[in-house]
Amino acid sequence: MDDRNIMEGILLLEKGVCDLYMHGTIESSSKNVHRVFKSALEDSLTMQDGVYTQMQDKGWYKTDKADQTKVISVKNKFETVTA
Repeated sequence: MDDRNIMEGILLLEKGVCDLYMHGTIESSSKNVHRVFKSALEDSLTMQDGVYTQMQDKGWYKTDKADQTKVISVKNKFETVTA
């Protein structure tokens, strides 16, 4: 297993943790529990962003730039739906 595979695994785990903390935050039964989950979510999002940035810097996680005409098309579609 090379460094890239390890980082991909860490990124996937971190995304899963973020998902669990998000649901914990949404479903919390008290303000104190909500605050704890929200804090944990923010910490996990920071870690996820760090892993993502390192992978992107090494060229292991490439993203394509969105075509501006497609962005405008989707924006218009959802503006029409909510109007």
